[in-house]
Amino acid sequence: MNLEKKVEKLRRSIERHNRLYYVDDAPEITDAEYDALFRELQALEAEHPELRSADSPTQRVGGAPLAQFAEVRHRTPMLSIGNAFDEEEVRAFDKRMREALGVEEIEYAAEPKFDGLAVSLTYRGGVFVQAATRGDGTTGEEVTANLRTVHSVPLSIKDENLEVRGEVLMYRRDFDALNERQRAAGQKEYVNPRNAAAGAVRQLDSRITASRRLRFFAYALISEAGVQTHSQALDRLEELGFPVCAERGVVHGAEGLLEYYARIGAVRANLPYAIDGVVYKVNRLDWQERLGYVSRAPRFALAHKYPAEEQTTEVLGIEVQVGRTGALTPVARLKPVFVGGVTVTNATLHNESELRRKDVRIGDTVVVRRAGDVIPEVVSVRTELRPAGVPLFQFPEKCPVCGSAVVKNEDEAVHRCSGGLYCPAQRKQALLHFAGRRALNIEGLGERLVDQLVDKGLVKTPADLYRLSADELEALERMGKKSAANLVSEFDKSKGTTLERLIYALGIRNVGETTARDLARHFGDLEPLVGASEEALLQVPDVGPVVARSIRQFFEEPHNAQVIRDLVKAGLEWPKVTPLARPATPVKSFVLTGTLSKMTRDEAKATLEAKGHKVAGSVSKKTDFVVAGEDAGTKLEKARALGVTILQEKEFLEMLQNL
Repeated sequence: MNLEKKVEKLRRSIERHNRLYYVDDAPEITDAEYDALFRELQALEAEHPELRSADSPTQRVGGAPLAQFAEVRHRTPMLSIGNAFDEEEVRAFDKRMREALGVEEIEYAAEPKFDGLAVSLTYRGGVFVQAATRGDGTTGEEVTANLRTVHSVPLSIKDENLEVRGEVLMYRRDFDALNERQRAAGQKEYVNPRNAAAGAVRQLDSRITASRRLRFFAYALISEAGVQTHSQALDRLEELGFPVCAERGVVHGAEGLLEYYARIGAVRANLPYAIDGVVYKVNRLDWQERLGYVSRAPRFALAHKYPAEEQTTEVLGIEVQVGRTGALTPVARLKPVFVGGVTVTNATLHNESELRRKDVRIGDTVVVRRAGDVIPEVVSVRTELRPAGVPLFQFPEKCPVCGSAVVKNEDEAVHRCSGGLYCPAQRKQALLHFAGRRALNIEGLGERLVDQLVDKGLVKTPADLYRLSADELEALERMGKKSAANLVSEFDKSKGTTLERLIYALGIRNVGETTARDLARHFGDLEPLVGASEEALLQVPDVGPVVARSIRQFFEEPHNAQVIRDLVKAGLEWPKVTPLARPATPVKSFVLTGTLSKMTRDEAKATLEAKGHKVAGSVSKKTDFVVAGEDAGTKLEKARALGVTILQEKEFLEMLQNL
């Protein structure tokens, strides 16, 4: 294969994988494999500049900043569309169309109305040559260099001259990741995906645009012969390689329009991108020509908007809720406001850091957002409307549910109730964890049964489980005599446990199975662990300041100490542990991710631990090896980012023989 053909094959392969990832959302290769292909193409083009071309995938990385944008005059104006907000307006629109055309029923093309930035793309001889924003509808800004960095924009198509119009937007998940990076860098967050996408497209430095995961969806084909309907034009765009909304449809009459509106509204919150309505267009293009335009909008189209997802209201109060894991969440009590199709009276403030960052106070006027079934949140504060002398909100020092001490560690954004075994808000979670397979292993004590035991007031702490009689259990729903007797037997069996299982069952924050085992081996019994200082805890292998502090906070809470005493009174017992001698060979830290074919992850973990090595649940700079099986996830990505050695299953099995 000569060099020119090799370069062309690489380009086709990379663009195919771009489409699979950014358009079809069905990647076939890993990021590392894609990066290898891309680097190979970059190297070949660097060595042979004569082979570079404008439609090469390497031209998507962005170039030197521009001084300003040039103006582009649209050959066909990019007009706005009239809006409708209720059923009557939609029916009136359909009636106008039927009367103007003199027909009984009209076929419409219907599609979601993207909440992004409208742009126009021009192709000459099949090559992408220009991109422009909508601007004022007549004149826009040239953003060609920026749109080249958007991977879902084809850099070349079949040998045709086309103008394609569409929307640049940002997926919700990419928007959330962007704001997470902004927060980590101490920079201002973006309000919504539309603002983030619009800001990225209008960057003078296209390298910044390239760093944002923007998407393009085509919604119009200008000056294309051979298509008679708008839906055919969209199909043609899809054939040419442009991403087109999969949720589009063809409907008939007003009833079809309203049914489509309801159907898209039902899935709106689950779409990967934000929409603020749906768009209806008379499907036949010759009928569109006959209907024409009024003012600056087409007569043949209508945007049917959904209820606003953001509204302004007043903060009447701030309360603190305690979650199943003990996390304290501040919640704004709001003056009722209709937003996102429902009346909203509460909105989450997430945690103290977010509350302070947004500076929300009682009496403030705030912007509230709601999308579908998502919990409403406060987006921003209108500080210019704040009453004089409004104080900062102070977090409680005691849990508002159980009165246990509230703690907040430096490494966390949230406050937590320290009464994990006692707090009613955490009760169900604590019981399920206590009874789990890797803890006390009480078979038959599942979620439905725990719900009944707590809701009926029969169980308040894990110690209460051992006071339950077969008669009490038999009276519960779906509990027969035999099931009740079996569960009592399970309670009795669980009284004989091991120290490491008991420590894990207590549900101490940051103490997993491995740490529980290390604590058991180091202290030998529960009493010395309960009384250990942070300094003593730090002597345990791999117990750092965060874990030591969590353990100390747990045992210092009187409510937890009382539950432990009650467990001992109920008959729980365990053999003391003789501390193991440290292995002569250095201890290595492993993290397992994905599915192994030769053994389960539990078997791999047990084998490593039997050889004296550590198996952690998360990847850190201290991790020596990450074992990657099939379908490995975020742990593998983090290992790559931190430069941790990654072992495929074959390499891992070979290493096991020598450990």
